[in-house]
Amino acid sequence: MNAPSDDTTPPQDDSARHNAKMARKKQARDKIMASKTDEKGLVIVHTGKGKGKSSAAFGMIFRCIAHELKCGVVQFIKGGMDTGERNLISNHFGDLCDFHTMGEGFTWETQDRERDIAAAAAAWEKAKDLIRDPAYHMVLLDEINIALRYGYIDLAEVLAFLEEEKPAMTHVVLTGRNAAEELIEKADLVTEMSLIKHPFQSGIKAQIGVEF
Repeated sequence: MNAPSDDTTPPQDDSARHNAKMARKKQARDKIMASKTDEKGLVIVHTGKGKGKSSAAFGMIFRCIAHELKCGVVQFIKGGMDTGERNLISNHFGDLCDFHTMGEGFTWETQDRERDIAAAAAAWEKAKDLIRDPAYHMVLLDEINIALRYGYIDLAEVLAFLEEEKPAMTHVVLTGRNAAEELIEKADLVTEMSLIKHPFQSGIKAQIGVEF
């Protein structure tokens, strides 16, 4: 006959073990955090096929706004369609965040490569102006990776600018799928959004409040 299982451990013993474990974890974490003392302006890349690259980047822009830190956004591909981020920032936080939508839509919409190149070049000039100004805590270059992939902007020029002209404490965020390997190598923080499932695959269109 099997002996009965012992399920009589007092709940307070479980709590004591858990608290002791968390105390050890905190001690180890505090030791790690104490060694992280440097600060610098980061080059941040959001790429991958999954949704959320721009959304996550705008989350950081809204953090800057909440801390009353000056920031800027340059959109390289998105055209004149209303978006929640642009409307909110332009209508309520224009004093803290400069918002520039410089693109005319995706390349399959314009069907004019020379026009796309001209729009991307103008967006890059605006981006350089914002980044050079040390008053800006963060500058978001939304969908620049797409412009780089199609050759609308020279990758070597972008990398050289970030290396040579970006102020030491300015954060620059570059979004868009298919980020160049050279940019990934240069960046301080890279996040790849993986696509597991998307409603578009089931025939559901982009919806307000989710995609824009």
